[in-house]
Amino acid sequence: PKDGPSAGVAITTALVSALTKTPVKRDVGMTGEITLRGRVLEIGGVKEKVIAGHRAGLKTIILPKDNQKDMEDVPANVKKDIKFIFTDNLNLVLSHALKP
Repeated sequence: PKDGPSAGVAITTALVSALTKTPVKRDVGMTGEITLRGRVLEIGGVKEKVIAGHRAGLKTIILPKDNQKDMEDVPANVKKDIKFIFTDNLNLVLSHALKP
């Protein structure tokens, strides 16, 4: 069993940011397990993570494509305040998370 894989996308984005000296946008949150080939995999606890991001003031949240089904559990007031991006690959994460 794995422990804590949902931080993979965020950790990978932080590493790319540090290595390229490209800052991460402050109002973007992300979660997802990452494979060695850059695929973004489904995670658990989407509702709780999205609500926490909303409370923290995030404007955009990047989630695994396979977690779209979990959005029905997220309160409507939270969904209207946040832009959601669903992806299955790291390239899309980086294009939305890193400053140009």
